[in-house]
Parts: sequence; structure tokens; C-alpha cells
Amino acid sequence: MLDESLLDDPEALARADRRELLRGAAEAGARVRTAVRHATEAGIAELKPDGRPRAILTAGPGLAAIGVADLLGSLAGAACPVIRLTPGGVAPAAGALLWELPGWAGPVDLLLITTPDGSEPGLSILVEQAYRRGLTVVAVCPPRTPLTEAITGAHGLAVPMATAPYEPQAPAAASAPGSLWALLTPLLALLDRTGMLPAPPDVLQKVADRLDHVAERCGPAIATYSNPAKTLAAELAEALPVIWTEGQSAGPAGRRFVAAMAELAGRPALTAELPEALAAHSVLLSGALAAGADPDDFFRDRVEEAQALHARVVLLRDRPAGGRTAAPAARDLALSHDTAISELEPEDGSDLETLAELIATTDFAAVYLALTAGA
Repeated sequence: MLDESLLDDPEALARADRRELLRGAAEAGARVRTAVRHATEAGIAELKPDGRPRAILTAGPGLAAIGVADLLGSLAGAACPVIRLTPGGVAPAAGALLWELPGWAGPVDLLLITTPDGSEPGLSILVEQAYRRGLTVVAVCPPRTPLTEAITGAHGLAVPMATAPYEPQAPAAASAPGSLWALLTPLLALLDRTGMLPAPPDVLQKVADRLDHVAERCGPAIATYSNPAKTLAAELAEALPVIWTEGQSAGPAGRRFVAAMAELAGRPALTAELPEALAAHSVLLSGALAAGADPDDFFRDRVEEAQALHARVVLLRDRPAGGRTAAPAARDLALSHDTAISELEPEDGSDLETLAELIATTDFAAVYLALTAGA
């Protein structure tokens, strides 16, 4: 149950935010600027690659690393396949995770490692494997860790992970919203140098500005009625979120939103891309989770009985390919089953800017769901 009174009480939100999630979401723009500086100091801006890699392999633990791999794959498009190496092991702990290179990986491939920790023995072993096979290795991680030592020994490139300007030595939690941008930004600068995607310094500055703009609109001091993140959190408080996405940027943003709700707020959710979502979730919306499934719902004693869980569609939209949109059909399907629908659409800008706005807004929403539910 969401405590809606908390949403418009900044002091109460601050007391509930023991994991400092709101600060992580608010500082995302600062993380991007710091990460750009670290990438420049590490020499990424002076790199002159011989050409594009055959494939990009990514490795790292947790939600942030998964998000980085998903976003790089979406942004790179057909320019180069991006393959995430899924860790094995007996537990999701630094000392228990292992990564393996595929048998075909070799000197024409690029290995990118992202971690807010850097003490994982499995990543150091992976670096050694990559060195023996001739892969180029680039890592974004905290400085002075076992992983940076392994990267140096393998003649790779290690970029220090950006931390908050006021806390330069404190590594961020893997689930903190700011961690994604701290890990992703140097790799965007790297892939810009390879010609795989446009992310020069001026574009990354615009991304940081857009993240700051979202933080101003979605911060804890902004009332719910004019705060899109708080509004979305309130709408999803007692619903099963069904995230439908449309456009290149919206797909990875929707997947991250689902993962963030699960990891930060303990909330299950579903996601699918339009137009396939209409077929994938049509039976779901016509079943027991539809708002119109219980004809007695209006007369339920809401004090004595728990409210029934119903689906609520969240439509995340970016510019659809070719200008063709399935949004009208999505609205018709949801409303035909008495299913409420929320919509988020970013302001105009580059692909990276619109992606940043969607991720930042939904990150704030996930944080508000976590704080008001006592997660």
C-alpha cells in the first residue's frame, strides 16, 4: 500500500530515504558531467580506432550493468551487435559470480566491463581471458580496485567511475539511479570515437542538462499534481504496471523501469513493445486483472477488504519509426477493457536526450514507489 501523504511531504520522504535513492536520481546530471571529465582524463577523446569492432561484449553485475548493455545495444542498432555476458555462480555476490567469453571471441572484438564495485574476482579472471585471446578491454569501475589492477596488467583502459561531486570517494549502490549514468557515459564517449553512435561532448552536455531538468520537475519539493514522477507513482500504487513502449528510446527505458520497480520497490511489472504488446497482453487485460472484471468492485467495502489488483497500462513513447504509431490502438485496447492508462512522452531532442528524460522520470517514479511503500 502506498502512503500518499508522504508524496507531498519532502521531510518525510527524506527520512524514509535511507538508501539515498532520491539523491542518486537528482544527481544524475552531475554524474554525466563528472563521467565526461573522467573519460577525457583517461584519454578516450584522443583515441583513434582502426575501425569498428566485430562485436561488443559487455559484462558486469546488477541492474546498472544490465541497463548499460541494453542501452548500448539499442543505441548502436545495426552498427554492431552488443552481447551481454550473463554471469554464472552460486549467488549474486561479488565473490560468487563468474563470466565466460564465448568461444568465437577474439582480437576483432571489444570487451566492456561496468561495475560499481570492482572487487569481483570473476571480472579479473574475465580480463585475463580476454588478454590471452587478444580482445581490447575497457572498464568503468571505482579506482584502486583489483579490477583496475587486472586491466592495467592486460594493457586495457580503466575509466574511474563518477561519484557525486560532494562525495568523491563513495561508491554508489548498484541499484542507485545515478549509477547507470556513471557507468554508461564513458562508454558512450568511447563508442562515439569508433563512429558507432553520435555522443560527442556537446551531446553529452545536453544529456546532463536534460537530466537536471527532469530532477527539477520531479524532485521531492514539487507537488504531486505538477510532478510527473509522483503522479505516475500514485497511479501505480495499487495496480499491476503493464509498460507498453514505442520508439527506439522507449524500449530500454521501459525495461529499466520494470527492473527498477522490482529491485527498488519490490513491485512486479510487465513490459512489451508496441505493436506486439497488443497481442501479447490482450488476454491479460480481458482476464481477472482487468478493471471491469469484478462487477461488484464499486460496492466493495474498501475499509474491511483489500482492494483487488488491476492492471494499469503505462505508455512510454518516443518518436516511432517512419512516423507510424500504434498508440491509438493501444489506447483503444486498454479502454475497451476498462483499463486505466498513463502516458509519458519526452520533449524533443536527440535520441540520447529523449532516452535520458524517459529513464530519469521513471527512475524517480520507482523511487517514490519504494519510499511510500516502505521498501
